[in-house]
Formats: sequence, C-alpha cells, structure tokens
Amino acid sequence: MKFSWLKFARLFQKMKVTEHIKESKGSLVSFEILPPLKGKGIDAIYNHLNPLMEYKPAFINVTYHRSESMFKKKPDGTFEKVDVRKRPGTVGICAAIKSYYQVDTVAHLICGGFSRQETEDALIDLNFLGIDNVLVLRGDAPKNESTFEPEPGGNRYAIDLLNQVMDMNHGIYLEEDLKNVVKTDFCIGVAGYPEKHFECPNMATDILHLKEKVDAGAEYITTQMFFDNACYFEFVKLCRNAGITVPIIPGLKPITSKKQMTIIPRTFHVDIPTELSNEVLKCKNDEDVEKVGTEWLIEQSRNLQQKGVPGLHYYTLGKPHVICNTMKAIL
Repeated sequence: MKFSWLKFARLFQKMKVTEHIKESKGSLVSFEILPPLKGKGIDAIYNHLNPLMEYKPAFINVTYHRSESMFKKKPDGTFEKVDVRKRPGTVGICAAIKSYYQVDTVAHLICGGFSRQETEDALIDLNFLGIDNVLVLRGDAPKNESTFEPEPGGNRYAIDLLNQVMDMNHGIYLEEDLKNVVKTDFCIGVAGYPEKHFECPNMATDILHLKEKVDAGAEYITTQMFFDNACYFEFVKLCRNAGITVPIIPGLKPITSKKQMTIIPRTFHVDIPTELSNEVLKCKNDEDVEKVGTEWLIEQSRNLQQKGVPGLHYYTLGKPHVICNTMKAIL
C-alpha cells in the first residue's frame, strides 16, 4: 500500500476545542485527568486512559496543581516551612498524551502558586509543543488558608490570567522590548458554575463575571460538576439571557462512595439531589453506591445528549471503569 504523507499528517493534526464542537455531529465526549503524584511514571496516565480511549474522546484535559506548604522537621528539632508540588508535570503530560494517542489535549492553567513569568514560560512550552488549548482558572486557596492570595507577581483573578494568554495571542509578552515576536494562537476555555461560585454573592454577579471573561476572549465554557440537569439548563438560560453565546460544555462526575456525600458538597459547593442521596444512603457498601452513581450518571448523560448539548465532559479522577460503563450505555 502506498504511503500517504497526508494521512500521516492527519494523525498529528491539532484542532481547537471549538473546532471539535463545530465538527461534531452530536454531543462530543471528553475526559479530565489528574497528573500522577510526584515519583510516579507516565504509565500511571496510560493505564488510566487506555480503557477510555476506545470511546474516541475529542480531547483530554489535564489539571494543574499549586504547591502546598508543609512543615518539615529539622535535625535540631525545629521546623522549616517548605513548598511541595505533589502533582507536577501538566505540560509534559499533555505533550505525552497528544503524542501517544494522537488526541488533542487541554492544559489547565491556574493563578494560585504561579507568577506571571512562570505562566508565560508554561505558555511558551505549550506553544512549542503544538498544544493550543488551555482552560484558565483562578484555582483554590491553599488548604491551610481561608482566602485566595496570588503569588508575588502573579495573577489575582482568572480574567487576569485570561488577559495574559490573550496578550500572547496578540504578540505581547512580559518583556516589552522583544523584537519579531511570534503570536500564539491559544483557544481559551473558562469555568462556569451552574450553582454559582461559592465566593460570589449571587448568581447574577457570577454570570456578570463570566460575561466579562467571554468578552475578554474566552471561546467556550466548561461547567463545574452538577448532579441535577435542571441546574445546568437554567444556567445556560441565564448565560444566553446575559448575551453569552459561546458553547457551554456540561461537566459530569459519578458518585462512587458514601464518603463523597459529604466531601463533594463541602469541597465543590454543589448540591446532591434528594433522590440520589436517598438511594446512596440505602446502599450497604461502596460497591452498591458505585452502581447507583453509575446509573445516575448514565441517565444524566442521556438526557443531556437528547437536549443537544455540545459535549459531555467527564471528571474521571481515579474511576475510569465507571466512565467506561457509562460510555457503553450511551454511545
């Protein structure tokens, strides 16, 4: 058979998230993963993704994580405060996944724990590697702090980070005297909160902030997880009424343990519907909970598909087999 450079090139053809949405004949599927803990190899990622790739995701999101402050005991008995980044490697993982599976990747970028210079360096690396999809987020406050504070010389809000990416798309770097600079071409996504961001006083204010990000250049929205589709559809309606016209991709996560019934609302500030919580509380063990959670996720997914959402974005985080079972049911 004659070798075709065109077919070979198409294997490595990169597309933006918005292009995937435009070309999709239905609701596309995408997955989100965590970088492995420091000290683990890339096989941890491949073992996680291998069963999922059968379902041909349009793209894979890779989360970014800020460093955490810890106190390390010194030989003299005193303690030293050190910063530890437990899950490094987002840029490298995006490149590895893109090369290994020939699938587009979306690198998360956060304000917390990074200076503007470090952010620019990460964007330069992504550009060199042909990764042109990013999701910009403010990120959370450190675990031992109640409020978010930016790094010295860092971005305070997600819109500040978005503006930095947009500046590079326009050929504006931090060093103003650079000559003959290359413009980047990042497709920028932002987060949306169907039950509002917990720091916003009300939904109207949250939508206003989201509109500002879209007006500044965000091309699509991926939502925080939710377990009641009515919350998503009401959120989309509010966005459209506010003049937000970009695609809004629903983010979905399965319930797989009773412990999550308290962890998820506390950590992510989302409600779990009474019907779902009642069924989970009836379960004798987490194996039963996983079955209930999978069935709920399947029904959520089917309903969203029927309503013609642009995509289904799954937070796979440690449970690829649950997502696989969901894919078998809906695809």
